[in-house]
Amino acid sequence: MRNEPIDLATAFGAFDQLWSPRIVTRVNDYDVRIAKVAGEHVWHAHDDTDEFFLVLDGELRIALRDGEGGAEREVLLRKGSVYVVPRGVRHRPSAPDGASILMFEPTGTSSVGDRHDPVPEHVDATTGHAL
Repeated sequence: MRNEPIDLATAFGAFDQLWSPRIVTRVNDYDVRIAKVAGEHVWHAHDDTDEFFLVLDGELRIALRDGEGGAEREVLLRKGSVYVVPRGVRHRPSAPDGASILMFEPTGTSSVGDRHDPVPEHVDATTGHAL
């Protein structure tokens, strides 16, 4: 990746796919990813890494389950909010009215984690696409 300034508005304008993260740069062994989201993602967990979310526009909801069969709760992230889902916690992001988000994840991390429900067609299960 080039070491040049990145205009996030331009980066978001370069793609339309929902739930399909784009890698805008790297920091050490981490990808800085952006994504357009709307509707629901899939229940999933990342066994070996936390997952950082920053809402750049809109609102993101993250449903969380503590342990198998555990109680479910939800956090609401408004524009400018950050939240970290701890490693191993099952979660399902959603954005009923759409949102733009930025995430930090170790390079090679799948967008549906290590354990997940069946992946619907609208969800990209890859490790991200470079812009």
